[in-house]
Amino acid sequence: MKKLYLLLLAAIPMITSAQTSEQTYAEQLGYPKGKKVLIIHVDDVGMSYESNQGAIKAIRDGVANSLSVMMPCGWVPGFVSYWKENKDIDAGLHLTMTSEWKDYRWGPLAGKNQVKGLTDPEGALWRSVADVVKNASPDEVEMEIRAQLDRARTMGFEPTHLDSHMGTLFATPEFLERYLKVGMQEKIPVMFPGGHNSAIRAEEKMIEQQFEMTQKVGKQLWAAGLPVLDDLENSSYGWKGPENGDKSEKALQRYKTAKYIEAIGKLKPGLTMVIMHCTIHTEVFPHISDSWPTREGDFLAMIDPELRKYIEKEGIVLTTWREAMQRRGKVK
Repeated sequence: MKKLYLLLLAAIPMITSAQTSEQTYAEQLGYPKGKKVLIIHVDDVGMSYESNQGAIKAIRDGVANSLSVMMPCGWVPGFVSYWKENKDIDAGLHLTMTSEWKDYRWGPLAGKNQVKGLTDPEGALWRSVADVVKNASPDEVEMEIRAQLDRARTMGFEPTHLDSHMGTLFATPEFLERYLKVGMQEKIPVMFPGGHNSAIRAEEKMIEQQFEMTQKVGKQLWAAGLPVLDDLENSSYGWKGPENGDKSEKALQRYKTAKYIEAIGKLKPGLTMVIMHCTIHTEVFPHISDSWPTREGDFLAMIDPELRKYIEKEGIVLTTWREAMQRRGKVK
């Protein structure tokens, strides 16, 4: 997430509420006490044919159980067509403020003239989070969030949750405030770890003040009637492949499966979202991004019987954003 929490969350108006220090949010949602409850989540759906197929197969043939869609991208209609016949799939919006690849670009859905600060000289979204922070206003960011939600709804696709591509909406307090605002106003769960945050706290090297602010945001979301994550496991994009450079399917699968088992093993009880990117292998995707080994590895790990065996053996509970929201609706 590009140092998700290195921001001044104190700029966001907070309210106190309901979570007790003794209970995880998972327990408050009615999941078993002391259990690891996972949303195994695939990002970047709609970006390419390979991304669509990787996510769908990771869910249908593997242990993944949730995904989110990049609405400005070219393969969104392909996924939405599939989703309309398979609405059991837990599908949210991967809110997209950047267009990072060299030869494959996309622009803002709000239109260049409406969000000039989000648009680069090529007419696409900026390539980097830093460029978005430098050029875009919070009003433009909120306008683009709402345009992406509007396109989904226009297509008949009601998302189960919202999250952020490249962590852009976590880059400044003002961007984060608009992201949370839309989720709370629209009653759509948002990806935000507001609980014990054991994994993400270590990954981001959060200082105590930053950790306390994340807990306050979690309480704000809970008070607004939304489910809250206890933690976020977001290290998989950094797992580049075997040290010996072997990028064969067997080697990538073995490597990634071991990494996921290790990471899941370190998680504390509670509701945790595990983030990944899954693509199938084609000759085309390497021309989009050199990240193909980690993305193919994620897909291969998700369909690996060894990972399923581990999850079942450890008694890990799998859930979705849809189920978490349904449970939240039953909590007074």
